[in-house]
Amino acid sequence: MEVHTVLVNTGGFSAGEETHIRERALSLGAATHTTVDAVEEYYNKGIRYLIFGNILKNATYPLSVSSERVFQALAVLRHAQTVGATHVAHGSTGAGNDQVRFDLVFEVMAPGMEIIAPIRELALSRQEEIDYLAKNGCAPAWEKAKYSINQGLWGTSIGGAETLTSATSLPAAAYPSQPTATAPEKISITFRKGEPVELNGKPLPPVELIRQLNATAARFAIGRDTHVGDTIIGIKGRVAFEAPAPMIIIKSHHLLEKHTLTKGQLYWKDQLAGWYGQLMHEAQYLDPLARNIEAFLEDTQKFVTGTVETELMPYHFAVLGCSSPYDLMNAKFGAYGETNKSFTGADVTGFTKVLANPLKIYYSVHEND
Repeated sequence: MEVHTVLVNTGGFSAGEETHIRERALSLGAATHTTVDAVEEYYNKGIRYLIFGNILKNATYPLSVSSERVFQALAVLRHAQTVGATHVAHGSTGAGNDQVRFDLVFEVMAPGMEIIAPIRELALSRQEEIDYLAKNGCAPAWEKAKYSINQGLWGTSIGGAETLTSATSLPAAAYPSQPTATAPEKISITFRKGEPVELNGKPLPPVELIRQLNATAARFAIGRDTHVGDTIIGIKGRVAFEAPAPMIIIKSHHLLEKHTLTKGQLYWKDQLAGWYGQLMHEAQYLDPLARNIEAFLEDTQKFVTGTVETELMPYHFAVLGCSSPYDLMNAKFGAYGETNKSFTGADVTGFTKVLANPLKIYYSVHEND
């Protein structure tokens, strides 16, 4: 049997790490090793819609790992077809979401390709994996191996013994970034049609902006939290994560939308964006409904343009305010709680009577109930 290896980089590997992985794969006997840079595809077809939708799973998690998997699987599939592979192997366990996310892409797009998942099929524990590797000449440090760390452009997830229970928290040392900055720092992000395009007044491609913002905010250890949710396989799951840029971008973008979208747009965006996040999380990205929701989300972003200021502090941040040429909080119509310029007090009295009428009728009919 000929084995070909492929690494799909969605923002979690440096050039040095890519080289090391290539050398390791070839030394273990791989016929070929290929690295696929999928970062731009991941942003254009995934992350930008997560930004448009302000998507936080269970109001907490920016789908840092969940959103990567389909793009990794699709890239692996394309490569497998290129080399004429009949089987595809992955390292997912039998107890998590990723096995479904990977398998489903092949089930739908290449149903004739056989999937090999040795850790799942042999039901290996993490310690058994480490013992097997050590026995076969690969001995990673246990301190590093005891946590499952998945890093990508849109954040990092961290799983370990502490996240397998409901009561214990991840130790601070388990997070990839440690705080080095103490003095507060103000930054600005400029959005154009919903996409982040400038950081502190400097124009940047969105991917590079995310990388630079991650580096800046990581010095404050911003974006740490623990996500608890329902898994695809029906059990409750818990995972820690670190996502400085995603959290800051989503909160900043959301503030700008509050100023530039109508009440109805904001409401229906929340409904559809939540379902889009569910599709992404539960391996249903290929559902045509996802393309329909993407079209809606993109259409809502026509006037989501402006600059948002945020203050970074150790372990947290505060979104301070925004400016936009499309700000609907327009002073020429009045100032909330102070003055109004587009209607009179008598108008409000009449409006209130009309608005109250259905309730007056209801309570009149049910006066004695």
